[in-house]
Amino acid sequence: MNQSTDLFTKALKVIPGGVNSPVRAFRSVGGTPFFTKQAKGCHLTTANEQKLIDYVCTWGPAIHGQDHPKIREAIANALALGTSFGTPGPAEVEMAELIAQVVPSVEKVRMCNSGTEATMSAIRLARGYTGRDKIIKFAGCYHGHVDSLLVKAGSGAITLGNPDSAGIPSSFAEQTIVLPYNNLNAVQETFKQHGDQIAAIIVEPYPANCGLILPKSGYLKGLREICTLHGSVLIFDEVMTGFRLLIGGVQETTGIIPDLTAMGKIIGGGLPVGAGAARRSARWRAARATSMSQPQGDRARSARTCAARCPPTAPGRGARPGWPQRAQRPGDRVRRRKRAGSTSTRHTGGRGRPRRVRPEATARTSA
Repeated sequence: MNQSTDLFTKALKVIPGGVNSPVRAFRSVGGTPFFTKQAKGCHLTTANEQKLIDYVCTWGPAIHGQDHPKIREAIANALALGTSFGTPGPAEVEMAELIAQVVPSVEKVRMCNSGTEATMSAIRLARGYTGRDKIIKFAGCYHGHVDSLLVKAGSGAITLGNPDSAGIPSSFAEQTIVLPYNNLNAVQETFKQHGDQIAAIIVEPYPANCGLILPKSGYLKGLREICTLHGSVLIFDEVMTGFRLLIGGVQETTGIIPDLTAMGKIIGGGLPVGAGAARRSARWRAARATSMSQPQGDRARSARTCAARCPPTAPGRGARPGWPQRAQRPGDRVRRRKRAGSTSTRHTGGRGRPRRVRPEATARTSA
């Protein structure tokens, strides 16, 4: 009996589409989604007892491997103190201090419940700070299910957004301008036309929701210069890239400093949490000068989430020097072999030792 197929059939009766995220429906690749019942280290175990190598890592947060003992211990210790207090707690202060210590642009941090809330709040802050309404985003960049950001490009290179989902009024999307990624000329032309109306540019510095697209040389620097010239806010959505390339994200890798940064659940060891972080001038002048509503973040402030903050990578928590480079090396080896057309089933394990894995268990198509 195929347990995943049986579970999917049951799920279709009580969950729209049978899944809780459209990407998990397997529509783009065909077939029935598999259901995971357990994850440990670099492996997933499906409901059919099939063991798979996990290359998705819950879309990034499980960078230390699934069920990491230090993260599990931190969660257990926090649970012993209670789940959610409804008041400030010491862990949230420590968490904010750690983020400010390792991410180059960060001076202030506001916790929230998800990456979507972080981008939504960043957009609101940018509009409050500038007194302008329009936002530039880029085709292929995903910033959560925020109404004004669920838009796609039209037929022209420079276009006002069209809703990409039913249920979003056109008037919401009209304030969003969608441009092609890596085309600095399109950004410059748009600012010539609408510069005094543009509150912010929001960008995944390395778009990773439509595959992986790397920025052209000088592209991110150009966005920074354009925003500075026109008094607009530059927002880096580092939900996917933060604490991965380097602990300080793309902004540490490139030296390009945004005004606002959105972060996701990697800061909570994979638990539901997010954060909006800012240079002092952008966030707090805006918050004080206007009556903007900001996320409450009750779950994000809970002891269990704050205690699970990436303990192995946080400064003073046992991280060995050079861990980002070591984390990159296995991926580099896989890419080199793919480019060379290798069909070998031998994979390099820890400390450079080769190990053999089953061919059918070396890839995972979707989550």
